[in-house]
Amino acid sequence: MPNVPALLERRLRLAFEAVAAGADPVLRRSDRADYQVNGVIALARRTGRNAVELAGALLDAVELEDLCERVELSGNGFINLWLSNRFLAAELTRLIDDERLGLPIAPDPMVVVVDYSAPNVAKEMHVGHLRSTIIGDVIVRVLRFLGHHVIIENHVGDWGTPFGMLIEHLVDLGEDEAMQELSLGELSAFYRAARVCFDDDETFGERARRRVVLLQQGDPETGRLWSLIVEQSLAYFRQIYTRLGVLLGPEDVVGESFYNDMLPGVVTDLEAAGVLVESDGARCVFPEGFANRDGDPLPLIIQKKDEGFGYAASDLAAIRDRAERLGAHRICYVVGAPQAQHLQMCFAVASMVGWLPASTSAEHVAFGSVLGTDRRLLRTRSGETPRLVDLLDDAETRAENETSARWPEMSAEERAALAPLIAAAALKYADLSNDRHKDYVFDLDRMVAFEGDTGPYLQYAHARCSSILRRSGVEASAAGVPLSLDTEEEHDLALSLLGFEEAVVESAAHAAPNRLCLYLAQLAGAFTSFYEACPVLAAGNEATRRSRVQLCGLVERTLAVGLDLLGIAAPGRM
Repeated sequence: MPNVPALLERRLRLAFEAVAAGADPVLRRSDRADYQVNGVIALARRTGRNAVELAGALLDAVELEDLCERVELSGNGFINLWLSNRFLAAELTRLIDDERLGLPIAPDPMVVVVDYSAPNVAKEMHVGHLRSTIIGDVIVRVLRFLGHHVIIENHVGDWGTPFGMLIEHLVDLGEDEAMQELSLGELSAFYRAARVCFDDDETFGERARRRVVLLQQGDPETGRLWSLIVEQSLAYFRQIYTRLGVLLGPEDVVGESFYNDMLPGVVTDLEAAGVLVESDGARCVFPEGFANRDGDPLPLIIQKKDEGFGYAASDLAAIRDRAERLGAHRICYVVGAPQAQHLQMCFAVASMVGWLPASTSAEHVAFGSVLGTDRRLLRTRSGETPRLVDLLDDAETRAENETSARWPEMSAEERAALAPLIAAAALKYADLSNDRHKDYVFDLDRMVAFEGDTGPYLQYAHARCSSILRRSGVEASAAGVPLSLDTEEEHDLALSLLGFEEAVVESAAHAAPNRLCLYLAQLAGAFTSFYEACPVLAAGNEATRRSRVQLCGLVERTLAVGLDLLGIAAPGRM
């Protein structure tokens, strides 16, 4: 099943290349035609030829008759293309019984490690974890769908000096009471109480510092207490992940503690490579190309003055492990934009010493912040960072209110079952549909709406397709008649359906969920226009009815698969 834009571009490129090596036809979707070729003017300037005459010569040299029903040359050198309904119908017919909707399996699958979510043990998951968790989840889903071997690594913060005070606070509370508090999800309260004891009680502080040493030395009892805190925190995180509908499970947790035994080797090998230097008592690496505001070289601190290891040591150990042991071809770090310099320095050092070979790419999948309606960082009324569980609760409440107002005949049980699915769709789509590099405004009223570019709108479009199929009494895959695309709306819907492969492949290549979101929104819009203009069940004749049922079936399946790649449920009834 060819990728339609790619097929067009291949044919056009042959003609462009014959004029000048490397010439790009610049094929784009257009509101004036199905596609527009925009590269003629640039090629005319490059070759010193008249743009209109060159466009005519290019059209004479390219074979488009089997694809296009109309080709027009505009007055200034643009070429407008309209695909033929016969070609579109033939391509759509191939999709009807294709479970993958035309998506090929990667011929050379990669090993891809995706590092995302990464909450800190004994700390509450908050809005700052939302973007990493859901963006990373889409990257995993899309890459796996394309046939790549994807390894999830949830790099939770489960090691370090704070665990001395956390363990001592657990001892003071008693295990039963501490476990009860942690199991209720009161992670922040537990952490704050431990911090107050550490700051205000000198004796407690000394005990906490001794406990850190015992933890690092492998003391069994200290290790057992540490495990209790970690296990309770991870159990709570799993509740959040389940409500969000993401793939992350216990088997994906590869915390900081996993790399602890590797850290001395990182130091030893950096020293042997001749790149480790002492600076103000700390042991550092100075990768080329990084400087502070004064132009002085920036250090990546590997080991601190007190001989404790810095975050960079763990990050370097992780890069080395992922490239060497896991054999990663691509490593994606789904981490906020403020960590850009740190990660780039880690990548540079790993490359310097051969831990990150040329055959392995490491990329920072950066993202912006979540803003309130005042366009400042999202905060609660008390000025705190909102807990993720509270955002989910609020979204579910609003989703249930929205369904009550929209469908008052729906039972309370049905609303209760739908509300979590709609809430997760609302939160996820509002985030994923934005360019991940940019900040976005968190507005629950807009997110849970069933109109506009929202997750619930896409869910409703899918449910409407499902309703048509149920009422038709005909399996879409067995409608048994050729597809006919006699109206403009049918033509546009067919063209939109054939764009699925391009959207998924681009989302995977650029770690850009918004490209898939944009496609699904356009498909839903094309379906709405078709639905309003073209009767399906009340079509004038049986052949037209069955053809349109098949179109509805393709839309339903495409929306279902696309939403699943976004981690969004596609209810059949709403």
